[in-house]
Amino acid sequence: MGLLDRFKKKEDKNEQKKTTSKKQKLTSKKNKELEEAKKKKMFQSVGTAQVQSSDAQQPAADDKKPAKAISKKPITKEDTGDAYKILIKPLITEKITALSANNQYGFLVADSSNKIEIKKAISKVYGVTPVKVRIIRVKGKRVRTGKIEGKTKKWKKALITLKPGDKIEIYESVK
Repeated sequence: MGLLDRFKKKEDKNEQKKTTSKKQKLTSKKNKELEEAKKKKMFQSVGTAQVQSSDAQQPAADDKKPAKAISKKPITKEDTGDAYKILIKPLITEKITALSANNQYGFLVADSSNKIEIKKAISKVYGVTPVKVRIIRVKGKRVRTGKIEGKTKKWKKALITLKPGDKIEIYESVK
């Protein structure tokens, strides 16, 4: 009799595991649906958001004018094509920051890129047409740590000159 009781206990445990796993699946499905609904609501609220400044005076109740909707959409990799492979990152150094007063900006670019590709990538990503593109190849430096000697990587940077009215926002803060 003791042997049969053991088998019954094992069967009961297996049934309990099955029912709990079904409950977990149902709750996980519900959680996923809730998260998707929240995401949809967030995207809808971002699309219909209105711009209001705290300094501006509020219009009277009879002067109701609709506020302007935010039309600025973030740039994605699909919109820019292969530009994100060419422009690796903007360079932020003291020299290049000083050059930004003359509408010149520096970028770390891919080693295989040329001036024409860089010019197209800048116009795709930032929406401005560069007047002049200069490329500088930076050689790797010899470094030494104790007995171990090595060399840093070589890289390529591009200095882009824009028209006097154009501007690239490199120092934007992400919220």
